[in-house]
Amino acid sequence: MPYEIFLAFRYLRSRQKRRLARVTSVAAILGICMGVAALIVAFALSNGFRDEMREKILQGTSHISVLRTDGHPIENYSELASQLKQVDGVVNASPTTYDAALARGPKDSGYAVIRGIENGSAQLAQVNQWLTEGSGRALFETTSETNALVGSDLASRIGVAVGDVVQIVPASDVSVNHTHHWRVVGIFRSGLFEYDSTWIYVGLDKATALAGNNHVASVMSVQVRDADNVKQVVANVSKAIGEDYELVDWQQANQPLFSALALERRMGLFIIGLIIAVAALNITTMLILVVVERRRDIAILNALGATRTGVMLLFVIEGAVVGAVGAIAGVVLGLVACFIANHYKLISLPADVYSISDVRLVSRPVEILLAALIAFVLSVLATIYPARAASRMRPVEALRDS
Repeated sequence: MPYEIFLAFRYLRSRQKRRLARVTSVAAILGICMGVAALIVAFALSNGFRDEMREKILQGTSHISVLRTDGHPIENYSELASQLKQVDGVVNASPTTYDAALARGPKDSGYAVIRGIENGSAQLAQVNQWLTEGSGRALFETTSETNALVGSDLASRIGVAVGDVVQIVPASDVSVNHTHHWRVVGIFRSGLFEYDSTWIYVGLDKATALAGNNHVASVMSVQVRDADNVKQVVANVSKAIGEDYELVDWQQANQPLFSALALERRMGLFIIGLIIAVAALNITTMLILVVVERRRDIAILNALGATRTGVMLLFVIEGAVVGAVGAIAGVVLGLVACFIANHYKLISLPADVYSISDVRLVSRPVEILLAALIAFVLSVLATIYPARAASRMRPVEALRDS
């Protein structure tokens, strides 16, 4: 075994180490441990929040929205849907509408978005998975009334339940004479506050009649096989249907949101990285104390023929071991913290502010390795100054002063 490694571990285990140096080394390990754990939790929280938002957005909205460039509704939506389904990468295409309205109930009134969907569409299948009360099949039952599925938060705010009647006033005409009475046949909860607090689903024909455009659709909703490859599918769709239609993919529609999340992630990780850097400075302090404490040993090593590189490497190894122990302990602590937070659902958020009510911490191996590597590299860099100081120590002066 090289003497540098032997002596480095011997100094770390030495019982003769002064109390201040020992406390400083423990503080360095704890500081790096806490910094790495905080970095792993921050990575996991950022991943969980972004993934949760992405999942909810992809479940509730179109991967690609197809609209006419002139702003007019789409009349030939059946033909257009058949044409879109032939495009490579497209899984499904169906017409839908988005119309603003005022929803009134026994308790209160609130803003609502009326979404018209077809029977058997992908949107209906998704809403059926969200239902907490009622049935999606009842939406298309033939009755004298219009049946509707209402978001849970909206239903709670205006005071309606399954079987109750909700009054709908179109935003285009707020007169009392044009109030529509719809029967609530189901309550859904998507987990995204924006949907649960405003959306009402009805059959497509009822929604178009509300907007005054019978048998037309305002938007074609396209679902793709791979949501991450949506840009390529947009190019394929554009070639297939020509320039009469405008295409908006989910990434483009939600770009401000994900840009804000990316900026928040970078700033948070930068700040925690500074915390790890400050913790690594404890290693510098520890090694300076060790150099002062071991100046007699260093002088003897120099007198016996140890090179400057060997003496420097001795203290670099000692600092690297401290950094590695702190990094490994931080990884363990971070993973345990993520497990506990997920098991007990500790990360709860106000849904009206963050759109989602709870977040899972999602830790990824690459990011865990990156956090540990950052801590280790900073720890090694922190050893350079005291290690160089030790290597430049003159044996005669060190023995005279000891």
